[in-house]
Amino acid sequence: MKIISDISNITSSEKGAVIAIGNFDGVHRGHQTLINRAKEIAKEKGVPAGVLTFEPHPRRLFQPDQAPGRLTQASLKADRLHDANIDILFSLGFDWDFASQTADEFIQNILIDGLNASHVIVGENFRFGQLRQGDADMIKQAGIDVDIIEPVLDETNERISSSRIRSAIRSGDIDTANNLLGWEWEIRGPIFRGDRRGHELGYPTANVLMKETLHPAYGVYATLVQIEGENEWLPAATNIGIRPMFEVEEGQVEAHILNFPDRDIYGKILRVKPIKRLRGEAKFNSLEELIAQIDKDCEETLSVLK
Repeated sequence: MKIISDISNITSSEKGAVIAIGNFDGVHRGHQTLINRAKEIAKEKGVPAGVLTFEPHPRRLFQPDQAPGRLTQASLKADRLHDANIDILFSLGFDWDFASQTADEFIQNILIDGLNASHVIVGENFRFGQLRQGDADMIKQAGIDVDIIEPVLDETNERISSSRIRSAIRSGDIDTANNLLGWEWEIRGPIFRGDRRGHELGYPTANVLMKETLHPAYGVYATLVQIEGENEWLPAATNIGIRPMFEVEEGQVEAHILNFPDRDIYGKILRVKPIKRLRGEAKFNSLEELIAQIDKDCEETLSVLK
């Protein structure tokens, strides 16, 4: 998959693609339906299958003070689209100038002059342009073929959406979130050196800041983790939150990798897949109580992951 962030650099061979448009936060089962339709039509036409999306997420521009809510940061979203076998990811910068384009300007500047899109795939609620005044009919009127994909339903006949997935993760219901996504949700980030409280207690942790990634229900999770450059997924008892015993200012991931040799992994990207929430965060009366609980968390983590 080729990633293009500046449409002025598009070559003639990259123009004329079939384009699925959207934010694609989560690249969930509904998004995958759009992508698969784009791939089908692209194969019929003999042209590339592309996805047009925007970075940062528009919500960051319009609601910068809102709590973190991204299911997939840019690198993870790109990986998920790569796994979906898209030929080209057009990931365009979203700023106030871009957001100020009228719907007609978006069609002309981006879809026609920039991409020369041969066909467009969108969801039924797709809107674009200043004040969200553009819709699929306007694209059709501009002479571009459009497929509108109806909402994709889950096994209970409920609509699959990013908002439902966020709600599940915020409540700690990882199984439901993963079912709606169609893949196992994860948190990623570079491992940083913390205050070494875990090391002092005998339970060293690999620490990752969540930043813009959606914060799941705080608590202790049985997780699988993978260290950058390594293939193995390792079991970890992981606290996600602010540690009531030793409060931190920003929610973070602290993964105690079970039976892990003492070695330097600072700076490497850690992938963390929460599998099951074991308990909520708690404040203990003593370090002895905390250590006893961590022992139980580690045992339960191994039991869950078996």
